[in-house]
Amino acid sequence: MPTSATSGARSPSGKPPSGKHCAVLGSPIAHSLSPVVHRAAYGELGLDWTYEAVDVDEDGLEAFLGSLTDDWRGLSLTMPLKRVALDLVERSSAVATAVGSVNTILLGPDEGRGSGDNTDVPGVQAALREHRLDEPGSVRIVGGGATAASIAYALAALGLTDLEIVVRDASRADVAAQVARRAGADVVVQSLDHPLLEKVDLLVSTVPGDAIGSRSHELAESSRAVLDVSYDPWPTPLATAAEQAGLPVVTGLDLLAHQAALQVELMTGSTIDPDLLRRAALAALTT
Repeated sequence: MPTSATSGARSPSGKPPSGKHCAVLGSPIAHSLSPVVHRAAYGELGLDWTYEAVDVDEDGLEAFLGSLTDDWRGLSLTMPLKRVALDLVERSSAVATAVGSVNTILLGPDEGRGSGDNTDVPGVQAALREHRLDEPGSVRIVGGGATAASIAYALAALGLTDLEIVVRDASRADVAAQVARRAGADVVVQSLDHPLLEKVDLLVSTVPGDAIGSRSHELAESSRAVLDVSYDPWPTPLATAAEQAGLPVVTGLDLLAHQAALQVELMTGSTIDPDLLRRAALAALTT
C-alpha cells in the first residue's frame, strides 16, 4: 500500500515551473468544470500551464499514467478512477489511504510513479465551515462510492455521530461504511426505497442530479441542511427543493471550488482564493 505524500513543487527561483501540463481524468468527463476553474487559477497566478479534460476509464488509467512525460505536473481524478488510482501511485497521503480514494496525483521528477492525495476531505470540511454547517451530529448520505467515503471521513472528523448511507445496492456502501466506522461513527445502511423516518442534521447527495429528481423534496424535507456534490444539471433538483424549503444549501460548486483550490496549491505551490474559482464555474454554467 502506498504511503506518505509530497507537496507542491517550486523551481529554484521560488516560482512554480513554467509550461507544465495538468488534466482531469474520468469517464464520462465532458461535463467537468475542472478545466474552467484550474485555468482561472493559472490566469490569476500568471502561469502558462495547460489543463484539459481527458476521458479515461478504470482499465485505461495505468497505461495513461505510464505515457506521461516530464512536463506533466498533476492530475485531478473523478468517477470512476478514485479507488483504482490508490494502487497505481507510488505513495499516497494518510488521508487518501484512510478513505481508499485518490482524487489528486502529483507528477514530476521527485514523485516517482506519482503521489496520490485527497482534497475532497479538506474541501468538504472547508465548504461546510464556510456555511457554518461544520458540526453535524446526524447525517444521511445518498450514494456509497468513493466520494461518499471521503465525505463520511470528513464529517466524522467534524464530530459526526450517526450516519445513514442510502444506496440502491447495499454492497456498494461497504467501503464508505467501513471508513465511517473506523472514524468512530455509528453507521446504518438503508435501501433508497426505504422510508425516511428520521430527520437528520445534514443530507448529503453524492449521486448525479437527475438520479433522485423525483424524491428531491422528500429528501430535502427530511433534513435541516443539504450538501449536493453535483452541479449537473444546474441548479440540481435537490438544491432547488432545499432552497424552496428554506434550508441552508452547500452546492457542488462550493465543494468544487474548495477542493480545486487545494489541488492548485499542491500542484503549483501557490494559494488561490476559492471564491475566484467558484465565480468562474458559475459563469461557465450560466452563459
